[in-house]
Amino acid sequence: MSSTPSPTATEPRRRLRLPSFSTQILLGLVLGVLAGWAALEIGPTAAGEDNWLTVTLTTIGSSFVNLLKAVVPPLVFTAIVASIANLRGVANGARLAGQTLLWFAITALVSVGIGIGLGLLLQPGANAAVDAADAAAPSRTGTWLDFLQGLIPANFLGLGASSSLETGDDGAIVGITTGVSFNVLQIIVIALAVGVAALRSGKKAEPFLAFNKSLLKVIQTVLWWIIRLAPLGTLGLIGRAIATYGWSSLTNLGTFAVAIYVGLALVLFVLYPVLLRAHGLSVGRYFRGAWPAIQLAFVSRSSIGTLPVTERVTHRNLGVPRAYASFAVPLGSTTKMDGCAAIYPAIAAIFVAQFFGVDLGVTDYLLIAFVSVVGSAATAGLTGATVMLTLTLSTLGLPLEGVGLLLAIDPILDMGRTATNVAGQVLVPVIVAKREGILDLEQYASADAEDLFEDDDEDEPELVAAGTGNDGAAAPALAASRA
Repeated sequence: MSSTPSPTATEPRRRLRLPSFSTQILLGLVLGVLAGWAALEIGPTAAGEDNWLTVTLTTIGSSFVNLLKAVVPPLVFTAIVASIANLRGVANGARLAGQTLLWFAITALVSVGIGIGLGLLLQPGANAAVDAADAAAPSRTGTWLDFLQGLIPANFLGLGASSSLETGDDGAIVGITTGVSFNVLQIIVIALAVGVAALRSGKKAEPFLAFNKSLLKVIQTVLWWIIRLAPLGTLGLIGRAIATYGWSSLTNLGTFAVAIYVGLALVLFVLYPVLLRAHGLSVGRYFRGAWPAIQLAFVSRSSIGTLPVTERVTHRNLGVPRAYASFAVPLGSTTKMDGCAAIYPAIAAIFVAQFFGVDLGVTDYLLIAFVSVVGSAATAGLTGATVMLTLTLSTLGLPLEGVGLLLAIDPILDMGRTATNVAGQVLVPVIVAKREGILDLEQYASADAEDLFEDDDEDEPELVAAGTGNDGAAAPALAASRA
């Protein structure tokens, strides 16, 4: 006797359909603003400490960024080794690297020109209402020697450690806090050396390359588990920013803040679209594909923390070959900073000069441009726009104490700076890939941010093996690797 199957046995299980990833980020942003405002209204405790809501938001935001940063070192190392194995030739890697650095410099030069123009037009230093007593030299400064220190690996893993003493009210030492950090540029150098060495070793290195490929796949899987927490991290990060700093500090430096954000907007929404159109690429598709990384960069204020998402959208959404994206994006995360290393130091240096009554000449403006184009590499081993600014000020001979005047609103400005940085880190690989004929134009034309969580193909797209671009032209950078 046959039995009629129950509806539950034949009907597919309905899965809960969540809003798109971009929508989730926006919801996290809105909820973060509301939570931050609520924490601001609650105010500090009777002891002057952060209230429970501020502590909760801080814990959520910092935990998410720390999870992202934890994945970055193994991701960068394995991805670059795999990319070199895919390129199959140092000469091709050098060609793409040269084109990448060239476009880094071109966009940085135009960006710093925009910054200088806005500084002269808006006169932020002359219109500031800050007290000169607030001037103070920063705790960290940048020098040209930082370039070598950031480029030469201190150890095989590119790791560094620092310790700080905790003292009580009586001045006695109550504890020691040790933190471990990593230098992405050093990891890139190490990975390049290992990848080239593996190619030179021939068949004996094949087991290592196979293991590296498998390890990369595992790391990427863990990475996307973390990325799915981005909406929650967004809530904590933006909520903490509002609860801690508020918006009142913008009053005294309003003209300076406006100049910075106008400059960032001109770079992001004018310069970048012009470059895209000049290369025959859709501006709307670029922003649709890159938007998840730009959003996350805005709230996290960390190019390094956003690096996994930046690389993903560059390859998955915008059609840049994985072998090239896994090299260019990590390199850009340390040396491509149109926000922190071009717009901000240019306007800030003019602000300091105007505030202290120092006249700048044509030579000084050329020095600002030089530092912005070259200096970002000199501070690659460090983080934060403050270090880049001190390098600019010291090169011009301006007082470093001027940095202290700007620290009150630095976190608010840093959100826009980092978003612009990351947008440029996506843009340059897209342009270079298009110029070299290796950009997947069909994938770019259908750029969809919601492809972010789909699994990558096991192997590199066929265009690497075929050595041709989507327009049928030869792709010399990849074709030569098979010669």
